Amino acid sequence: MTETLISVVIPAYNYAHSLRRAVKSVLAQIHDASADLLVIDDGSTDNTSEVLARLSAENPGRFRVLHKPNGGLSSVRNRGIEETTGLYLVFLDADDEMAPGALAGLDSHIARHPDTHLVIGAHWSMFADGRRSLQVAKPLPAAARQRVKGYLLDKTFSISNGACAMHRDVFAPGNYPEHLRNVEDLPVFAQVLARFPCTVLDQPLAFIYKHSDSMRHDLRQSLAAGTVQVVCEVFSAQRMPVEFHDLRQAFMAQRCLSLFRDCYSHGEYTLARKFYFMALKAHWRTFARWSYTRKALRSLFR
Repeated sequence: MTETLISVVIPAYNYAHSLRRAVKSVLAQIHDASADLLVIDDGSTDNTSEVLARLSAENPGRFRVLHKPNGGLSSVRNRGIEETTGLYLVFLDADDEMAPGALAGLDSHIARHPDTHLVIGAHWSMFADGRRSLQVAKPLPAAARQRVKGYLLDKTFSISNGACAMHRDVFAPGNYPEHLRNVEDLPVFAQVLARFPCTVLDQPLAFIYKHSDSMRHDLRQSLAAGTVQVVCEVFSAQRMPVEFHDLRQAFMAQRCLSLFRDCYSHGEYTLARKFYFMALKAHWRTFARWSYTRKALRSLFR
């Protein structure tokens, strides 16, 4: 029996209106590689179950569906790891779409780079007004420390679910943290960059749709994720090698500045100042980051 190379997992929670598009985008190319598809309904309260029933009837035996009580995105991804057998996993959000040729591209790339444990691909950002922008996959530093620093601190590259594939061995140090919301990717991507070989694929793997109600842009979700919890999880001993723990305070400052920026852009100036001063306390060099410091000073008069 041929081993499944890639398992695609689609977490679905109240995205019935876009779920068909996501599923069909995978099924259209499922035979281009040794791949399978699992859709997990995380206790949706809309008509997700009906959409999945119709898709299953239209495509008998072509993909699996699993229903579970609502537990959040981390719980869905962790269940996906348990329920699939693919050597690599792709987590595609229900409001996004797999780009044509993505599975074949991953199959070919993995054949050329059999040691890779994280493949970071390009993707298209799709906007509500019809615009789209190609987000290229930037080259990665060869050294693990520089990869971690570039991802957590310098923001020289980013990683998007749907546009990356992860070897299932990368979850040995830790799965997705179910106590964190909205930033559950950070600890996982950081541990992969720190511990495993990573490569870049210069091919769009997904269409990622940007819209106002996306969890990615929800200030309440960002605030709920907090700062200390996130930093502690990223730099937990099981995830992050001890030789990288000297980056912890700088990451604490960076995390506070991210929340400062989100609050400032939403007009929450008092809260924004709180996060700015937390960043300053965590790392004194925050003061020299003039774009943030100028906004913090402006917030005093708003």
